[in-house]
Amino acid sequence: MRSVGYESKSKILEIEFQSGEVYQYLDVPERMHKGLLGAKSKGQYFNDEIREEYAFVRVGRTRRATSR
Repeated sequence: MRSVGYESKSKILEIEFQSGEVYQYLDVPERMHKGLLGAKSKGQYFNDEIREEYAFVRVGRTRRATSR
């Protein structure tokens, strides 16, 4: 994961993956967001607790500058 964001009012968890893909996971309780941030392995926590438990929407792909 490159970045994680959370909007408590809408309960949307947004994750940007290393691939640049950005997904929003819907109706995610704040405790899950906190659990993700505090996990020793964020990838494992995501796979075990979030990936197949919450509906999601792919919202795009980020563009990262690359050095040459």
